[in-house]
Amino acid sequence: MEGNPAALFFLSAGLFMGWSLGANDAANIMGTAVSTKMIRFRSAALIISIFVALGAVISGAGTTKTLGELGDIARLEEAFMASLAAALVVMVMTKNGLPVSTSQSIIGSIIGWNLYHGHAIDWSLLIRIAGTWVFAPVLGAVMAMLLFVVFAYTWKVFPIHIVRRDRWLRIALVIAGAFGAYSLGANNMANVMGVFVNSLNVPPLTLSTITVLNGQQMLFLLGAISVSVGVYTYSMKVMSTIGSGIMRLTPAHALIIVLSSALVLFLFASQSLQAWLVSHNLPSFPLVPVSQSQAVVGSVVGIGIAKGGRNIKLALLGKIFLGWVITPVASIIVVFFLLTFS
Repeated sequence: MEGNPAALFFLSAGLFMGWSLGANDAANIMGTAVSTKMIRFRSAALIISIFVALGAVISGAGTTKTLGELGDIARLEEAFMASLAAALVVMVMTKNGLPVSTSQSIIGSIIGWNLYHGHAIDWSLLIRIAGTWVFAPVLGAVMAMLLFVVFAYTWKVFPIHIVRRDRWLRIALVIAGAFGAYSLGANNMANVMGVFVNSLNVPPLTLSTITVLNGQQMLFLLGAISVSVGVYTYSMKVMSTIGSGIMRLTPAHALIIVLSSALVLFLFASQSLQAWLVSHNLPSFPLVPVSQSQAVVGSVVGIGIAKGGRNIKLALLGKIFLGWVITPVASIIVVFFLLTFS
C-alpha cells in the first residue's frame, strides 16, 4: 500500500465505515454511562478508542474469516464499493439517531456483490449469520434480566451507602466499558476492514524484536483509528437514544447494559472460547460479526421487562426494529447500484 495513492483512495471507504462504526455502534458501549452522567464523554471516548484497537488487533481475525467465506472480494475497486455502500447506509441511519447494525450493513453489501456477479450464496452460512440478528438481542435481554436480578438481590442483602455505591459503579462502568470496547473491536472490525483483507496488500509493521503486526492487523489498526474519530465527532446523538430514548435508565442499569452487551459480542468473537467448548464436546457460538446495537437494545429491553415493562417507549423501539430490517436491504440495493455504474 505504501506509495500507492489509488490504494489509499479505495481504503477510504473502509475508514468511512470505521467512522460510522464509531459514531453508531461504539456509541452504544458507553451511551448509558454517559447519559446517566456516571462517566464524562471524553473519558468514555478515550476508553473506547484504546480498547477497540486492542480487540481488533489481538482478536479480530475470527469473524473476518467468516465474512470471507460469505463473499471473497478480490478486486480492490469492488471492495471499495461494498464498504462504501455499507457506510452510506449506516451514516443515514446514524443521522436519524438510530442505533443500527454495521454487521447487517456490510453483510447486505456482500450479498449484493454476490447477486451482481451471479455468485452462489452460501445459504447455510447466511442463515447462521442472520440467526444472530434475532439471537443477539434476545441473548442480550436474557443476560440483562439475569444481571438485574443478581444486582437487586446483592444490594438488598448487602446495602451500600449511595455515595459509595456511585463510586463503585463508576469504577465498574470503566472496567465494563473497556471490556465492551475490546469485544466490539474483536467482533466488529471485520465489518470495517474485512472486505479489504484479500484485495489489499499491506506490509507488516515491526514494533520490536518480538512484536510484529501483520498486514491484516495493520488494516485493523487503521480501522480502529477511524472508529475513534467517529466516536469523538458524531456519537453523542446515538448515545442519547440508547441512554434515555427507549426508557429512563439509572447508573446501575447502565452497568448491566454494558456488561450484558459486551458478553454477547465476546461470545461470538472468542476463538479460544470456541476451541475450548469444541474440545469439551460442548455447543459453541459461531465466529460471526454480531450487532453491538442489537445487543444493547436487547439489554435495555431486558431491564424494562425485568421492571415490569411499563416504561419502555414502544414507538421508538418499533422505529429501531424497522431500521434493522431496512439496513441490509438498503445495502444490497446501494452496492448493486454502485457496481452497475462503476
